[in-house]
Amino acid sequence: MRIESSAPTRIDLAGGTLDIWPLYLFHDNAQTLNAAISIRAHCAIQARDDGRVRLRSDDTGAEMDADGWQGLDPSGPLPLIARLARYFQMSGVDIVTRSESPFGAGIAGSSALNVAVAGAMATWTGRDLAPEALLAIAMNVEAQVINVPTGAQDYRPACYGGVSAVELSVDGVTRVPLGVTPADLQSRLVLAYTNASRNSGINNWDVMKRHIDGDAGVVASFARIRDIAVAMRTALERHDWAEVGRQLRAEWDNRKRLAPGVTTPAIDRMLAAAATAGATGGKVCGAGGGGCLFCLAEPDDTQAVREALAGEGAEILDFRIETDGLRITRS
Repeated sequence: MRIESSAPTRIDLAGGTLDIWPLYLFHDNAQTLNAAISIRAHCAIQARDDGRVRLRSDDTGAEMDADGWQGLDPSGPLPLIARLARYFQMSGVDIVTRSESPFGAGIAGSSALNVAVAGAMATWTGRDLAPEALLAIAMNVEAQVINVPTGAQDYRPACYGGVSAVELSVDGVTRVPLGVTPADLQSRLVLAYTNASRNSGINNWDVMKRHIDGDAGVVASFARIRDIAVAMRTALERHDWAEVGRQLRAEWDNRKRLAPGVTTPAIDRMLAAAATAGATGGKVCGAGGGGCLFCLAEPDDTQAVREALAGEGAEILDFRIETDGLRITRS
């Protein structure tokens, strides 16, 4: 038997970092906005007849091998896959992963891989998990690996696809699809890799601690980021693209105030060049400091924006808004 799975990454449009518990509890009406994209993470599980379990990442070349799931070292070279294999008690299998995302891209590649692997393992072991139960496992295992709290939003586009809001409240986390035509949004977006990776855990953990410690500037920035997400959601559903661009600029201006490492001189040059070429807004994906950035522009201006970003050393990434989330096939 063989099972293959894949899950999409995402562009985070607004409200990021507020999805880390308990930050959203301090800001009523907290929400994040995101769009799943066709840059996917993949997992393949193949049966073997000797009872052993072998893990391999095609991206890094790292491998692990053990007599069974009990022998997998979660501190080894593939800690996320090893912990998931131990949780699902995987033995007698080869598990191979790969990602289409650049390393450290900030588009939730690790969360997409996590969902793809967890979904494949649940199917292999016959566990009929509801989507939210599967995402809870993925989120908690990833927190064990990175040793800092994880956010709630990144697992939803990986599981469900589409353009959505993730509402965050004392009642829990709720995904709400947005009334946005994917083609309309896609035609206005340019996605680029800055050719510098980032560490979201460090940036997010730093600003989270400062918020909990009562840093007035951080608290105020998050309140504005919450308000921007609310305003952008309204603009998206009204197809008011000029207002979406204005709120995207405001999101980035406030996000840069959270920590010194959110932007870099190279990122500033790229976004400035994009604005000169016609972008109405832009921001770095994820926690910042590197990885991917995206810009919004009218469809007639996107080619000029692509060329401006490439001229500053960015790698332009082709993608589409992905309406499908987690995919699993058996053979």
